[in-house]
Amino acid sequence: MPIKNIILILLIFMSPCSIAVEKIVIVGLFKDKAIVELDGKQRVLTAGKTSPEGVTLVSANSREAVLEINGEQKTYTLGTHIGSSYNAASEGIIVTIAPDNGGMYNVNGSINGFQVNFVVDTGATLISMNRNDAKRIGLNYKLEGEESTSHTAGGISKIYLVKLKKVKVGDIELQDVAGAVHDSDFPGVILLGNSFLSRIDMNRDGRVLQLQKK
Repeated sequence: MPIKNIILILLIFMSPCSIAVEKIVIVGLFKDKAIVELDGKQRVLTAGKTSPEGVTLVSANSREAVLEINGEQKTYTLGTHIGSSYNAASEGIIVTIAPDNGGMYNVNGSINGFQVNFVVDTGATLISMNRNDAKRIGLNYKLEGEESTSHTAGGISKIYLVKLKKVKVGDIELQDVAGAVHDSDFPGVILLGNSFLSRIDMNRDGRVLQLQKK
């Protein structure tokens, strides 16, 4: 092979590669952990860990995360959207929810095929449930989950981060959704948090809440 062709091949393999991820969303923040959505795929990153897409979590706490992307470190907060390319939401399935007498938005759905009742909670980072609901659904959260902590109104709570294979709300179904199991009787209901809500469009029409699949 001519020497110039060998040099060209070496230059190709030695050239730094930039990340091809179009959209990054910070979904959940914990001490030394972050749940990051990369082009629709949710990854649980621990400090020092790099995702298959090449995004590295440098550090994290309950308020912010430091990510290294293409060799550059920046600080991001919960819900931050990173990226220059966004696709306009196309018309999709719409689930309409009316509030109950207490102003709560309850909706029927399922987790991994098990019927559940959700309460929409934009203040919850993840789909959150207590240990009793987790056992009923069949989640082996202590064996398969990742132990962590969560700051609640009652103080610091031990939780297990889990991956929910299928979550369905009305006719909207998403796969591989991050969830949290509290190793206690809290919360009393299953909270439909931002690990699901950040992946759909949510709008209000008066008091009625509309969830729309992108």
